[in-house]
Amino acid sequence: MPQRKLFSPDDKMSDILQSNYRLLPLLPRFGLTLGVGEKTARQLCREKGVDCTLMLTIFNLYTHPDYLPTVGQVAALPLEDLLEYLLSSHRYYRQDRIPHIRQHLEQIVAPRPDAEARVMLGFFDQYAREVAQHLDYEENTVFPYIRTLSQGRKSPQYDISVFERNHTDIEEKLSDLSSILIKYLTPSGDGSQENEILLDLYLLGEDIARHTLIEDKILVPLAGELEKQAQ
Repeated sequence: MPQRKLFSPDDKMSDILQSNYRLLPLLPRFGLTLGVGEKTARQLCREKGVDCTLMLTIFNLYTHPDYLPTVGQVAALPLEDLLEYLLSSHRYYRQDRIPHIRQHLEQIVAPRPDAEARVMLGFFDQYAREVAQHLDYEENTVFPYIRTLSQGRKSPQYDISVFERNHTDIEEKLSDLSSILIKYLTPSGDGSQENEILLDLYLLGEDIARHTLIEDKILVPLAGELEKQAQ
């Protein structure tokens, strides 16, 4: 089995992006765009004010299924930059991917019987509500708590283990919807639209799974260390 090659600061950014197209949606979350030229990851991050270590850690998590940073590597990551990245991911799900898939699904089910259309749209809307509740909880409870920890203050009413115990996998219902579409959605025409929305669902599910991993394996350990240090 070939040895896994992790991205490094001296790798050209163009090579990194070409090695895994799933990294492309991550660029705006770091305030980056295409047009990277021949710059290395280090050069581009320095130019744009991005923490290169954090970016490459996340890129490696998205690229290598068995990769996890060490405890020491996690402890060295900038907390505020990590929180901003996670918030940017939330905006991407809320404002881009979920509305896009909802609109596409509307177009696909429009010619179908009302009962069938209601079931499929209702299933997706329930998923969207669950995602919104999940993200709201993180934004209104978890992230502010962690910011308080970073200031050396600890709440007697809450700790990060509460989040860890209740951190649900919000991508599971997407898998259920994909299964329903594959089994029961008879294609209109050549089926290309149906295939496109399935690909969108799979890509969103993979993205959210990596997002969850980042929170479980980076954010939670960081918060745990801060809790030990806080009063």
